[in-house]
Amino acid sequence: MAEVFKAAKVTKNVWWVGAIDWNMRNFHGYATDRGTTYNAYLVIADKVTLVDTVKAAFKDEMLARIRSVIGDCTKIDYIISNHSEMDHTGCLMDTIAAVKPEKVFASLMGVKGLSAHFHTDYPFSAVENGGELELGGARFSFLETRMLHWPDSMVAYLPAHKLLFSQDGFGMHLSSSERFADELNEAVLEQEAARYYANILLPYSALVGNLLAKIADLGIEIDILAPDHGPIWRREIETILNLYSKWAVQKPARKAVIVYDTMWHSTEKMALAIGEGLAEGGISVRMLSLGTARRSDVITEMLDAGALLVGSPTLNNQMFPTVADILCYMKGLKPKNLVGAAFGSYGWSGEGARQVADILQSMGVDLVGEPLAVQYVPDGRALAECRALGLEIASRLDKICS
Repeated sequence: MAEVFKAAKVTKNVWWVGAIDWNMRNFHGYATDRGTTYNAYLVIADKVTLVDTVKAAFKDEMLARIRSVIGDCTKIDYIISNHSEMDHTGCLMDTIAAVKPEKVFASLMGVKGLSAHFHTDYPFSAVENGGELELGGARFSFLETRMLHWPDSMVAYLPAHKLLFSQDGFGMHLSSSERFADELNEAVLEQEAARYYANILLPYSALVGNLLAKIADLGIEIDILAPDHGPIWRREIETILNLYSKWAVQKPARKAVIVYDTMWHSTEKMALAIGEGLAEGGISVRMLSLGTARRSDVITEMLDAGALLVGSPTLNNQMFPTVADILCYMKGLKPKNLVGAAFGSYGWSGEGARQVADILQSMGVDLVGEPLAVQYVPDGRALAECRALGLEIASRLDKICS
């Protein structure tokens, strides 16, 4: 019986044998409007190596793609696990049971993680950081990338092909029938790469910078970049590398993100007036109401911003629940190098704006002035204060960016 799912050739000896998840719309709380792929790769030499596996529900699709290349999955001799998260290892133990490989390799932390994750005493083999393995005629080298984005993370490199299996680095959540980045729209690629970086890798930006420097120092030449999500890069690889270099630095830009929610439009009126002041000061403004904007869109907009302003009404002596949600999400992702302010309308108690300011301060945001709180509906004088706040932040940001 002919296989429905076919592998895609990456090089003469390397095949993509992953799976396409057309319907995934949420990944750990971040919206994935375009689905994703779970990439796995088959390396053919005197012996056969499978690099990574896929999410549990997609095991049969992966095995079918493998069979389209080698006919029988039991011909796989080795498996390399670059990262133990379940979207890459969900079917690993079932694959091991079906394939019965000679060895399964992971980083030292990967061995510990896989053993603990699956409650197994399977004899995983640890590879050394910076070490090399000759696997049936294919030479691999390994580099640990701890906390990019798990402690066990590593990348595998095929020098003969100048091919880097980059695990979760340089990927994106994007399902498509095309396997290569050069077959896709450039604007979509940058948008989804930015969304992925902002929502997953942003807290580890310093480590991203260190990794890029290490790759350069070691003289690792990359002709093909094969991540575990999204398309494979085989041309103009400097495009994605340069984007990562830029995002890792988090250099402030003349852009402000205003995030708010509102009950009776009073906080919204304040947000709009602040935005007018920022725009008058020459700052590009992104206005995001939490009634419509998702948390992952907010953090993506912040990736190239220099200012963050957060507005909340007061409800039951607390900030508004949607504002608390986005601040919790932001704090975990650790954006840096931002100036900002807190603001909001209230009826009688008015704690919301102060609570927002306290969290922004704990995030390291350089706050401009005290929280701007307005009782009930802002009048002309209050809106003028809001506009003045926008102008003040624009002036501060202009100096930073000069």
